[in-house]
Amino acid sequence: MRTIAFFNNKGGVGKTTLLYHLAWMFSDMGKRVLVADFDPQANLTSMFLPEQELEKLWDPDNERHQSVMASLRPIIRGLGDIEPAPCRSIGRNILLIPGDLGLSNFESNLSEAWGKCLDRQEPAFRITSSLYRIILQAAADFSANLVLIDVGPNFGAINRAGLISADSVIIPMAPDLFSIQGLRNLGPTLKTWRGEWATRLSLNPAVDLALPEAKMEPLGYVVIQFGIRDSRPVSAYEKWARRIPSTFREKILELPKDGATSTVNDSNCLGLLKHYRSLMPMAMEARKPIFHLKPADGAIGAHTYSVRDCGEDFRNLANRILEKLG
Repeated sequence: MRTIAFFNNKGGVGKTTLLYHLAWMFSDMGKRVLVADFDPQANLTSMFLPEQELEKLWDPDNERHQSVMASLRPIIRGLGDIEPAPCRSIGRNILLIPGDLGLSNFESNLSEAWGKCLDRQEPAFRITSSLYRIILQAAADFSANLVLIDVGPNFGAINRAGLISADSVIIPMAPDLFSIQGLRNLGPTLKTWRGEWATRLSLNPAVDLALPEAKMEPLGYVVIQFGIRDSRPVSAYEKWARRIPSTFREKILELPKDGATSTVNDSNCLGLLKHYRSLMPMAMEARKPIFHLKPADGAIGAHTYSVRDCGEDFRNLANRILEKLG
């Protein structure tokens, strides 16, 4: 089993949409995929589940939320450890750990526990590793080949707990200044978290407690090429796209710049994806990935070629990811 987190501290780069489509593509390829929605915005969950199910999922009058919060409630209240996640089956090969807008309330618990780990307090290690252990339990029950983790666009304690649970990290990018700046911030932060967690691991008082290794190895980046508008000429996109390879190499991999200016030939670039702007609303209404759209969903005429192209793009991307995972 391999665990991949999708993260960029700059929001709006298509991270959740990318993960959603990859989950379906890996499923189509016969992989058993566990999807963990650890972003308190829970957009990934809303992509997988219809509104009526979301209402039941997040019903404030329902003491037993059927989301990740159901697993965390005992540990938040200080009444025990995590409980098994109430997962949802999506098709044949996808299992979803549903997110919850209330997950943001767990931020303070995680932040406080991070410091208390240095005092060798076992409850602090249980809190800090709770998201990891929820994944571990669900993945084992599902016999998952891959775990895909969605986290929010920030450096908060929830994201730290989600990211230290990951073997690898994929960084979605847009060819713009903000994504480049995100890379410059992300590399040092991942390095700091690895080091801080290594220190805490050496102080763990509970030898029987499953704890993450916080590998967070950068698997590569994916460039989402948003639709080009009249106000943003092609040259503006190319300007920032040329800076991605060297910035990734220097800030994420901590290697010397090699002068590379093309994402096309960069070994760290997992793929270049079109935005398929006109098809996304259609896919969301049909509650399926773009490459599953049929004429009955409205994918007719020129759209049929875009559906086909999208499938090819995501299959190539999925194969590239599997190749890099080894």
